[in-house]
Amino acid sequence: MSNAVMGLRLKQQLTLTPRLQQSVKLLQLSALECVQELHQAIAQNPFLEEPADTADSRSQGEEGSTETSSDDSSRSDLDFSGSAGSSGGGDDAPDWTEWTASPATLHDSLHEQLLLLGLNERDYLLANLVVDALDEDGFLRQPLEEIEELASGTEPGELETALRIVQTLEPSGVGARDLGECLALQLQALEAQTPGLALALDIVQNRLSLMAARDNTRLLDALGCSEDDLRLAMELIRSLDPRPGSKIGSFEPRAIVPDVVVRKDKKRWSVSINAAIYPRIRVNQQYADYFRQTRDGETALLAQHLQEARWLVRNLEQRFLTIQRVAEAVVARQRNFFEYGDLAMRPLTLREIADELGLHESTVSRATSHKYMATPRGVVAFKRFFSRQLATTSGGSCSATAIRALLREFIAAEDRHNPLSDVQLTELLANRGVKVARRTVTKYRRSMLLPAVDFRRA
Repeated sequence: MSNAVMGLRLKQQLTLTPRLQQSVKLLQLSALECVQELHQAIAQNPFLEEPADTADSRSQGEEGSTETSSDDSSRSDLDFSGSAGSSGGGDDAPDWTEWTASPATLHDSLHEQLLLLGLNERDYLLANLVVDALDEDGFLRQPLEEIEELASGTEPGELETALRIVQTLEPSGVGARDLGECLALQLQALEAQTPGLALALDIVQNRLSLMAARDNTRLLDALGCSEDDLRLAMELIRSLDPRPGSKIGSFEPRAIVPDVVVRKDKKRWSVSINAAIYPRIRVNQQYADYFRQTRDGETALLAQHLQEARWLVRNLEQRFLTIQRVAEAVVARQRNFFEYGDLAMRPLTLREIADELGLHESTVSRATSHKYMATPRGVVAFKRFFSRQLATTSGGSCSATAIRALLREFIAAEDRHNPLSDVQLTELLANRGVKVARRTVTKYRRSMLLPAVDFRRA
């Protein structure tokens, strides 16, 4: 029988205090989420208030300065009324209605891609008819015969050609008439050397019902392959998207509210907090004085509310300060972007900003997550300024954003009758001193929803 033994053991452990937890939470919220959090705090905490008129509250504070502590009130008020982002009456004030994300649906994306193909007028009209007939998942449920009735004078085979054109658009698999065709289109868009591709195509085109029934024995007999080859093909099929259109069609319109505003003042770029959307919260000093005069053992809950109110005001001020410091560091390093555009975007990492400001990398990540910057070049997400570094032949570096801008420039200026292949685009980048692989060019072209060379030919 074992004996119980008591002993002491020292252990160090890092814990977040409630105030630090609140500070971290406020920093990682987006602008709209932060506003909601502040309104909820004002509704629940009796010591927090939002002055109805900032000017009146300021004048009252001056008249009653002899009755209250000036130091305590100055630390309890949070008012950015003097910041550039809160000016509402000037002619150069930004129009907040312009900072709204336009809804990007599947049909909008496909219509835009058709504009880049250089089709003749007839093919363009028929392809648009097919796109309009697709459902939210990207499938063509309507028979082609019904679509032909909408187009007068359609010759045999014209609509089938238009459907094949639509099936080449991104995302792969749109325009399919059934699940097998959808999966086959996605497989055909893969590299020919993809392991298990031939077997996977055979399964989705001819034996999809056996796979759905999980009848591996009959599949092995019909395909004449090994179990490892069958497993590889089935894993490839399961990696496909049975609803390709849902990735784009599920967009929910939302307002984009910038956290900072960047303006050019003569030759200097200035950064100011956009405090116009935030409620100007402060601790109600009159309630705090009453509480100090009458506090006893039954006011523990009110003491907690008062402490939380002061924490919230100071943490909100710290949130604004951190975001502004990070924004100023980003603007200083990406000044060429504001002057010349995407082509001048330089590589940048969170670590560089963290080392410069003396912050932890996770703090910079929270300060840039879901944050936006209003600039003369539009509303830009903070994360857009952080892109990977790619080597150049001269020994320097180039950002991925700049490479995408170059590719878009090359494709926009190409000859529609002899468009540029991905290999030619790679060579053009090499002539500009940018050293990237052909597969990297293909990946960037697809991310910009630009079709392949054969479908850009007029």
